[in-house]
Amino acid sequence: MKLKNKVAFITGGTSGIGLETAKLFQSEGANVVLVGSNESRLAAAGKELNGNALLVRADIRKVVEIERAVEATRSKYGRIDVLFANAGATTVAPLEAVTEEYVAENLALNFTGTFFTIQKAAAIMTEGGSIVVTTSFLNTIGFPGLSMLAATKAAARSLVRTLGAELAPRGIRVNAVCPGAIATPFYSKIGLADATLSEVAASITQKIGLKRFGEATELAKAVLFLASDDASYTTGAALVVDGGLTQFWR
Repeated sequence: MKLKNKVAFITGGTSGIGLETAKLFQSEGANVVLVGSNESRLAAAGKELNGNALLVRADIRKVVEIERAVEATRSKYGRIDVLFANAGATTVAPLEAVTEEYVAENLALNFTGTFFTIQKAAAIMTEGGSIVVTTSFLNTIGFPGLSMLAATKAAARSLVRTLGAELAPRGIRVNAVCPGAIATPFYSKIGLADATLSEVAASITQKIGLKRFGEATELAKAVLFLASDDASYTTGAALVVDGGLTQFWR
């Protein structure tokens, strides 16, 4: 098993990519620590993990709660071997609708929370540990109404390089997984009406080389690669998993 006896700390793990990754990590022998902000969703995710995960309710927008989650992990396991910084969210907002509060919320969810999760977790990570950050295909293209998500995810991509350089002397690798259009609950939470969401999904599908949305399980396998010793000589990189969306001219 690729993660036998490893301690894997996962944020944004109650649905979609995070939950599928937690399941895969567990099947590969990891002791999973699942962090989420919604108590009922966290409990439901725990059941899907056979009741064997350490569940920690924490809001990554608050540094004190990140610290509490890391301390709970240290108290139980003494260390973190793998960090999957996956938490993030947004809603669609065109330029004229963006407010100061909207910017602050996106920064807290998609950048500041990621930074401090890495900072606090790295303090108890072992040599040879691995950090994987979820970014987005929006790192490299422009999509109307998602300026703050794109900007904050691009900033997170930059962190992978800079913090990767900082942590390399400790033997800790830092990489990103860059999802394209993935069939997860994320899209239902961005604030579009169902009819509009269907139109957007159809339009995006036509631009994807493989002509379909990806599955969360496909992303989980990419995260497992980066987290495991299979990627022992890979750091500072972004693994694009988007069916060709950002790679082919359409």
